[in-house]
Amino acid sequence: MISSVRGEVLSVGLDHAVVEVGGVGMAVQATPTTLAGLRRGQHARLDTALVVREDSLTLYGFADAAERELFGLLQTVTGVGPRLALATLAVLDPGALSRALADGNLTTLTSVPGIGRKGAERLVVELRDKVAPPDASGGDVMGGPDADVPSVVAGGTMRDQVVEALVGLGFAAKPAEKAVDETVGDLGEGAGSSAVLRAALHRLGPNR
Repeated sequence: MISSVRGEVLSVGLDHAVVEVGGVGMAVQATPTTLAGLRRGQHARLDTALVVREDSLTLYGFADAAERELFGLLQTVTGVGPRLALATLAVLDPGALSRALADGNLTTLTSVPGIGRKGAERLVVELRDKVAPPDASGGDVMGGPDADVPSVVAGGTMRDQVVEALVGLGFAAKPAEKAVDETVGDLGEGAGSSAVLRAALHRLGPNR
């Protein structure tokens, strides 16, 4: 079990970062909010969870241990795998997720691509008593540092990258394209890809 990684950030993408650990570049899948806090060339530490499959080893990274615990807790529910768990944390920050589970807010939970009403009900039933009480001060969906990924490619390529990242999180292609186009229209052509991704997620989430 690789529980954390620490080292120089070699690159930051829309769905992963590469961190050099002992001379080895380790690809770490993470949410847009976590990735937004990383800078290429700087040192970083991420709490991690290693998911082992017959044909793959995938390392997932988190800003803190509490987020990693939620990632693991989500996967104890039938039908929730690591990809859906990460998508849930991408759309709902830990505070928003904990509040939704504690309040039985199915509308918020079904804003995550891949979670329907029955799945949301199952999450509430199985996890309501297992999550820590949410902080009363709360936090917005898609909260976190308003930083930007440094390795942004401008223009149409950036749009395609953001759409691909949204599809990878489980959103359908056409709604993802529409959300990205509308977001770029709001933020302007100079907006970075991680800012567009986070804003598009915020746009898509409540509408599902």
